Amino acid sequence: MPIENIPEIYVTNLQPSPDIFVYDFKMESDVVKSKVNLSMNMFSFLQVGKKQVHFANNAIAVNSQQSLLLKKGNWLWTELLDTESIYYCKLFFFSEKTLTDFLGKYTNNVRPYQEEEPYFVIENDDYIAAFITTLSSKTFENQHFSAALLALKFDEIMLYLLNKYGNAFEYYLHSLISKEISPFKKIVESSIDSNLKLEEIAFLCHMSLSTFKRHFVTEYHEPPGKWLQDKRLLKAKELLQGGELKASDIYLEIGYNNLSNFSTAFKNKFGIPPTEVK
Repeated sequence: MPIENIPEIYVTNLQPSPDIFVYDFKMESDVVKSKVNLSMNMFSFLQVGKKQVHFANNAIAVNSQQSLLLKKGNWLWTELLDTESIYYCKLFFFSEKTLTDFLGKYTNNVRPYQEEEPYFVIENDDYIAAFITTLSSKTFENQHFSAALLALKFDEIMLYLLNKYGNAFEYYLHSLISKEISPFKKIVESSIDSNLKLEEIAFLCHMSLSTFKRHFVTEYHEPPGKWLQDKRLLKAKELLQGGELKASDIYLEIGYNNLSNFSTAFKNKFGIPPTEVK
């Protein structure tokens, strides 16, 4: 699957690339785990449909009652149609310079905080809904004061969210300018609890699959496929020993496409089929 460089694919006709801009995104078919290289921080104001984003250590899902602020980076995202058979959101991009200027103007200091998550979920309310209706790429196209208007819109939503969420949002904004990068081992080991494929984990590590495999063997002294399978099968055994779940409940979560393959791998690993786990 090709990598989508966002927002570059939306601003091919804008030179130089702006520090703040809005893009109206519409889609009429589901897209599952598309690879996205997000080079600017971005608000996703989802209006119709559902969105899920996979990060290095977890995933977050939002609906049209929520908005999402995403840190720039390599992410996998899934966009699903709603009953209206369309997916529609407004994307509001801003550069680190814009954010740094804002933080310097309205907060106490500008220094990097280490964030816990690369996203912030925003619960929509009447004010945010009204704000979203004022955002449209057509409104700000080829207008003499477009840049100034967008700068005001950026300050408006940021100030409102600071007022709504207080310190939690302020600290998150500071974390967006942090240059910290998640360690390789943290990304790999957090993937045990997901059903991500090796290629997808490599992408989240900002590596090609071949580079990822070489780096993995250096760190763990065995191939990533075997290591990950063993860890996930051990997790499956723990889940089954809990007594509340069956193999049919967990095989997808463990990274298998069908129950038969999972049962075979489990028996090869532990000598008994998953149905005999006590």
